[in-house]
Amino acid sequence: MIMQQHGVSRRSVRVLATLMVMAAPALAAQGNTASTTDPRVGLHYGMTDAGVAAKNIELLSHRAKPDLFDGAGGARGLTFANSDLAFKGNWLYQGNFSGFSIWDISNPARPMLRKALLCATGQGDPSIYGDLLFISSESTGDRLDCGTEGISGRGANMGRMVGVRIFNISDPDHPRKVADVQTCRGSHTHTLVPDPKDKGVIYVYVSGSAGVRDSAEMPGCRDYASPDSANSSRFRIDVIRVPLAHPEQAKVINGARIFSELMAAKAHGSSPAAASAAGGGRGAAPVDANAARPGPNQCHDITVYPAVGLAGGACGGYGLLLDISDPANPKRIDFAGDTNFAFWHSATFNNEGTKVVFTDEWGGGTAPRCRVIDPLDWGADAIFTIKDRKLQQHAYFKMPAAQTEQENCVAHNGSLVPVPGRDIMVQGWYQGGMNVFDFTNPDHPVEIAYFDRGPIPDHPEKGADSASTRIVTGGYWAAYWYNGHIYASEIARGIDVFDLTPSEWLSQNEIDAAKLVHFDQFNPQMQPKVVWPAAFPVARSYLDQLVRGNGLAAARTLAIGHALDAAEKMSGPARAAGLTKLAGEIDRDVAGAADGARVRWLAGAVRDLAKATKS
Repeated sequence: MIMQQHGVSRRSVRVLATLMVMAAPALAAQGNTASTTDPRVGLHYGMTDAGVAAKNIELLSHRAKPDLFDGAGGARGLTFANSDLAFKGNWLYQGNFSGFSIWDISNPARPMLRKALLCATGQGDPSIYGDLLFISSESTGDRLDCGTEGISGRGANMGRMVGVRIFNISDPDHPRKVADVQTCRGSHTHTLVPDPKDKGVIYVYVSGSAGVRDSAEMPGCRDYASPDSANSSRFRIDVIRVPLAHPEQAKVINGARIFSELMAAKAHGSSPAAASAAGGGRGAAPVDANAARPGPNQCHDITVYPAVGLAGGACGGYGLLLDISDPANPKRIDFAGDTNFAFWHSATFNNEGTKVVFTDEWGGGTAPRCRVIDPLDWGADAIFTIKDRKLQQHAYFKMPAAQTEQENCVAHNGSLVPVPGRDIMVQGWYQGGMNVFDFTNPDHPVEIAYFDRGPIPDHPEKGADSASTRIVTGGYWAAYWYNGHIYASEIARGIDVFDLTPSEWLSQNEIDAAKLVHFDQFNPQMQPKVVWPAAFPVARSYLDQLVRGNGLAAARTLAIGHALDAAEKMSGPARAAGLTKLAGEIDRDVAGAADGARVRWLAGAVRDLAKATKS
């Protein structure tokens, strides 16, 4: 709204590397007004007994926040707020502004708290690698000894810790801090990147948004405002090298200056629209439309996809595409700006690495930004395709149900749901709940499932029917798919586990195929490549998609279904021969199919089944 008042267009733009602007097509698949008739609208207030709306998903289990982090009933402020998640085996690691929790999820229907550790961090985003747990620390009151007394005094001996903490969690009952890697601007978030040539080394990309520390406290820190200064602690992401056998030797080895040429649009003679994009759209303070805004000097979050050598940097005023083939020296290869975006917050690639979804955290996560007055292309996701290592913007997607003035709501963290042949994502929207949507067609994303609770009352003791007069920050920080289930971190309430249920948008075969994917560890910001095993649910997923999308004649899909059923009842050479014959027949269906690509995928899945049977 501010942008319109000052005469700046709200149309989407893509900023070229030369700082020229190209208009993106107006392709939002949704309308631009939140629904007031959605079942998520009007849910009653409650901390533990709020109203619930759910579609095509069921809550499998809920566990309350540990007592250690239950300050003020778990509902007030951010001091004890739950944050992000990381996973390893049957363990879930949940960050908190005052420490972290370790949950045993060997039975997803009954998660059990194994350990809660008090250690003030400011946000506490976690990542896991082997027996090492990495925790972001950014608050200037964080102490080296994890104490809660705050910091007093000045200078190098004050005991402040802002950077990345490293714990050994080989014994989950006794986590042991082994390193504190100090950085000049702390760590709001961080991302792990494996060294492709040395399995004994991991790198950490640090996104720190705190003020630059005084050089008297940390030598080498320089608060130079000029992007041209090679010594400035701004305009860079710190890269930490961690020898896994000796994590105590972890240290910053590089300050990657991925923001070059992105700092001052006016200095490069660009148009007002380019300046607006450079400044991050509506999130900045009102300015003259003809004045340039400063570009980003730090990323908020970086998602790496090592299998394709790319990273998506959500960097305040821009979305960046990075080359991480040399992980110690990430390089920017493209970037995008958008006047509809207030704050580029996070990124998620599709499995092929041909698309990336960027989120816009308009309002910073503590404001109501899903009201009926809030357009659906503000505080939303933006879907980009990647071709020849260049970004091309397509549609927006936002949780579509109107929320109240008392619900902090905006796009936040999520991950892929590994359904073969489709691009599906689960995502948290704070007190807008969590949802699942399909962005296979980047111009027309479609919501397929959701779960939402009513607002948290500002006086929980008054009960569920008491109307709040102010926002109590809560809701889903993140929702991630991990080894067959969706795990969601609820800021004020605890941890939730969900199961997807079949619907017209998602078949049981597709859910079963997704459940076949297993990872030994999962950090959402270090995106793994999904590879499906040879299995009948995978083949049937492609068949269900052909039926749903009329991609192949009905007579053929029916015949293929019968043939798969018959082959599954066989064994040994008979099954292998039947599947091999069926794959050949499906190959011949490609020519007359409306969705030839998906028919080829089906043939490949059937052929894989035949090979697996032979072996």
